[in-house]
Amino acid sequence: MKARMTNAAKVLPDAMKGIQNLYKAIHQGGVDQHTLDLVHLRASQINGCSSCVHAGVTGAKKAGETDERLHSVAAWRETPFFSDSERAALALTEAATRLADHSGQAVPDAVWDEAADHFTEEQLAAIILMIATTNFFNRLNATVQEPAGAAWS
Repeated sequence: MKARMTNAAKVLPDAMKGIQNLYKAIHQGGVDQHTLDLVHLRASQINGCSSCVHAGVTGAKKAGETDERLHSVAAWRETPFFSDSERAALALTEAATRLADHSGQAVPDAVWDEAADHFTEEQLAAIILMIATTNFFNRLNATVQEPAGAAWS
């Protein structure tokens, strides 16, 4: 597959500066890199973004994540491989990514409360920003049909 165009975040130079600042802030939030990687991967799986799934798995493996856990992210509820805090982050990721799938609260109180039990306000901010930034990239990549494995940076 060939991309329809150069990714929009690369076409406008100031866009990438803003995105880099977001990532810098996310990584200053005190959340374990493995958790951020899981959040990125799960949102990308939900959105069907092959480019971000590929990049997410590649980056997570470089950060020391195991194949066992990476292969199980899509079925995280049914596996024993994730901590309670990771499960809370994954549930928050699913709720915040699937906003239109909920009636009433987009992110149910039970999901929020579980995440808040495991993370500080700063950590929650980092996770929410990671979810939002991943969803942002998923939409860019899906729109321009960014192929999996395409060099991004």
